[in-house]
Amino acid sequence: MLIATAVVAILVVVSHVLLSRVTDADAHDLAHTRAEAVAANVTVKGGRVVLTENGSEALDEIAWVYADGRLIDGNVPARVVDRVEELAGSGRSQTTTVGDYLLYARQVPVDGHHVMVVVRVDLKPYETSEQRSLTLSLILGGLTVLLAGGVAHLVVHRALRVVHEMAALADDWGHHEPGRRFNLGAPRDEFGELAQTLDRLLERVDNALADERRLTDEIAHELRTPLTVLRGEAQLAQLSGEPVVLQVVLSEVDRLDAAITTILRAARARTEEGTRCDLRSAVRQAIGGRAVEIAFPAELEVAAAADVVVSLLLPLLENGLRHAKSRVWISARDQGEAVVVDVLDDGPGFDPDEVDRVFEAGVTGGDGYGLGLPVVRRIAASAGVGVRAIADGRGHVEVTFPLARTTT
Repeated sequence: MLIATAVVAILVVVSHVLLSRVTDADAHDLAHTRAEAVAANVTVKGGRVVLTENGSEALDEIAWVYADGRLIDGNVPARVVDRVEELAGSGRSQTTTVGDYLLYARQVPVDGHHVMVVVRVDLKPYETSEQRSLTLSLILGGLTVLLAGGVAHLVVHRALRVVHEMAALADDWGHHEPGRRFNLGAPRDEFGELAQTLDRLLERVDNALADERRLTDEIAHELRTPLTVLRGEAQLAQLSGEPVVLQVVLSEVDRLDAAITTILRAARARTEEGTRCDLRSAVRQAIGGRAVEIAFPAELEVAAAADVVVSLLLPLLENGLRHAKSRVWISARDQGEAVVVDVLDDGPGFDPDEVDRVFEAGVTGGDGYGLGLPVVRRIAASAGVGVRAIADGRGHVEVTFPLARTTT
């Protein structure tokens, strides 16, 4: 728009200058034509300079003839009489401007006499035309600038829409389908280069995720081996004595084993096409023997594997049981394309100022959330599931699963 404004401004100035020159030339041509017409009627009769044809009353106001310094034809207006007489006495052809009038003096060659014809041209019509032309040019220029801005916005928006779509697809693939690529071949334009760049970025993301999964898998397996040995030794010791202490050891071993299993599932969790499970069965598996109420109907299927549902809900249930006063319950509601599962407890809930940070690693709070929530976010991001905490005066986490489509 700045470039269009500059171009329009230059065009307006140039056109106005050219129009001014054209109107000035027209006014001078008119003055010359009038002077020549009057000069053609000047003659000498009986030694006196006279006009062969008497001009009309209107012509007398715009053309005057001076012979030997004396006005012989025409009526000179009082406001220009001094300037007209000066031009008549100059003895040479010349042009001057007085107010809104152009005065032109022309010498007429007559033997033995000094004859001058002075004509007047009203410049007001020309000035009015210039002003109207300038106003129209400014209006058209403004409309042109607005039109150029609108067209530029539309063109750029349509061009960048492709970029936005490619960026959104790349971001979505990076989370859920890191193996997808644009594969547009050799770049032929800027969009091809962008696609190639995004493909390389996705490749790096896929490699990083693969390395992360391998590392997590290896860590989990390395930890499980000593845990198995520790559990076995604790059980043998429990048979021989001190059952209370060893029961605590076994409980903590079970808890650590569950945490490792959850982390391992987070590393391996990916939603595959056609994956589905019965939500109620998966919830019962996550609850186990815990005192948790289920408040939703059976035969509700979601597009996620059962172990993913269990891995998501298990840390949330443990968090709710840890902070609840007396009650923890799970409800679900069908929202067309998704199933929303609410994990609730009657504890103090989440701090409204921290509700957006509760799923970050290292963030914890004694009044409403624990260390298992970052693992939940990792599993949800890997499986294409939405999860968020709600600060409504109680413990409340909302998990959104994609609804399993009915096949025909």
